[in-house]
Amino acid sequence: MRDAERRLARLGLLPGDIAAILVTHEHGDHAGGVFDFAAAHGATVYLTYGTLEALRLEGKVLDGVRVVLVSARKASKSMPRTCGRSRCRTMRASRLQYVLSDGAAKLGVLTDIGASTAHVEQTLSGLDALVLECNYDADMLWAARIRSG
Repeated sequence: MRDAERRLARLGLLPGDIAAILVTHEHGDHAGGVFDFAAAHGATVYLTYGTLEALRLEGKVLDGVRVVLVSARKASKSMPRTCGRSRCRTMRASRLQYVLSDGAAKLGVLTDIGASTAHVEQTLSGLDALVLECNYDADMLWAARIRSG
């Protein structure tokens, strides 16, 4: 949590300026201190039910933190929802991925995707920025290659 506070300070932000946190998945580099930060600073945590349950099993979920579940079943263009002050659209890939917009700009978030698909590329067209996590996992890459032919 202290690292996040230091990084925010470098940007001229206070932890209380963060209204919402979107957790992409349960890996420690994405969700490790989310509930501690949210509890300390009053932020809402947005995540899928599966991610919430995985974090609960690890003992990382804290009572009293406001949680909003993002549904993978409603992952489509027709089901945008509000995430804090932004609109959030989800899409299915190897895991749930996100497109956020404040009306003026669009940000895509892709984490541990494995391989792109035509659906992913269409959904991400016209973005102003993309957060892309690229970890090397030979097994995941090989499996994606086999699925795509």
